[in-house]
Amino acid sequence: MAREYRTIEEIAGPLMMVRGVENVKYDEIGEIELPDGQIRLCKVLEIDGTDALVQLFESSIGINIETAKVRFLGRGQELAVSPDILGRVFNGMGEPIDDGPDIIPVDMRDINGTPINPASRDYPNEFIQTGVSAIDGLNTLVRGQKLPIFSASGLPHAQLAAQIARQAQVLNSKENFAVVFGAIGITFEESDFFIRDFRRTGAIDRAVMFMNLANDPAIERISTPRMALSAAEYLAFDLDMHVLVLLTDITYYAEALREISAARKEVPGRRGYPGYLYTDLASMYERAGRIKGKKGSITLVPILTMPDEDITHPIPDLTGYITEGQIILSRDLQRKGLNPPINVLPSLSRLKDKGIGRGKTREDHADVMNQLFASYSRGKDAHELQVILGEEALSEVDLIHADFSEAFETKYVSQGFEANRSIEETLELGWELLSMLPKNELKRVHQEYIDQYYIEKD
Repeated sequence: MAREYRTIEEIAGPLMMVRGVENVKYDEIGEIELPDGQIRLCKVLEIDGTDALVQLFESSIGINIETAKVRFLGRGQELAVSPDILGRVFNGMGEPIDDGPDIIPVDMRDINGTPINPASRDYPNEFIQTGVSAIDGLNTLVRGQKLPIFSASGLPHAQLAAQIARQAQVLNSKENFAVVFGAIGITFEESDFFIRDFRRTGAIDRAVMFMNLANDPAIERISTPRMALSAAEYLAFDLDMHVLVLLTDITYYAEALREISAARKEVPGRRGYPGYLYTDLASMYERAGRIKGKKGSITLVPILTMPDEDITHPIPDLTGYITEGQIILSRDLQRKGLNPPINVLPSLSRLKDKGIGRGKTREDHADVMNQLFASYSRGKDAHELQVILGEEALSEVDLIHADFSEAFETKYVSQGFEANRSIEETLELGWELLSMLPKNELKRVHQEYIDQYYIEKD
């Protein structure tokens, strides 16, 4: 039986001080009972001797410090898991919000979990097809990888996230595939968009959704991604499923962390964020991956909006250190009307070489990828020179590369948010574009592939 306390000393906004507590631990969940029987949840932020500083998950309005009772439950925050969580929508606290029944748990999981032990990690090496050419063809996602998407305010990362969620699949695999979607600090309109899109396309049947809205408490934003990862761990390592986890927006998570850190009067680090931001993000990101001896896997795609579009900002900067690359969205490409506006040149998937080639995608994939990168980069340079110096200053080959770069953006990168291209379609489109160039310019492609796939002009 949990011990009750009537020793609330003060309430300041979402924070509450309880005196004279015993055996209470950091991160422990508590219940505040009001005289009318109403229960509100709280979480221990700090212990100082027998004093506990707690943060409320709900409003403090109506709590009378003279009459309210507090009891601590002796455990951290938990998520009820069972196979029935598939197809369901939860709030950031793990409570159903889709008018469905409560989950009858097979197990209760502490949402804090633990990162995967490096010694037990299995190396990611299986291709995941997202149906997006700029990712599949050039910055390939591999099962068990952590590949973030760096966006900015106003760019269509929500549409890209929904597209990846409904299209992603592991090729040539009969094992079950699931998507866990965690939305952190989003607006009601965005939440409605995701839920409607998942239901419209049928993606909801293999998905678990956790929706935390902008008007929910900051402390709930800390819980939401951990709820999502706990659900993913259950599906992957208990039910042997391949799980893709999409988290949007990590920036709002970091802002909530900064808000709670300031409330605890901690010494701030870079840009006011707590000094342990790197450790905190790593404790989440490193829960993704593959484990030796387990069939299932967790592939993580965190999405973050870069404040002021600054890639050196602490959130994208630290995320880049922990993860294996990044997909970068470009405002310039969006202004051109390209969707998704993925800027392929600064984007990078450090594990792309592990998931492509014979038996995984196609034997010519690596050569096509390298040549597309090289030719697009040269075409961009030629195009800039053309703008500055005029067309007369460019050689015939430079002009061809400039035309290639334009065609690459409009045909390859831009495909809309409904098109689902197979890897074969993506590679064939790559060859169609490379066939704009003279054969002697394909310096990064083996001759046997040129002979087999190059499209001769009439």
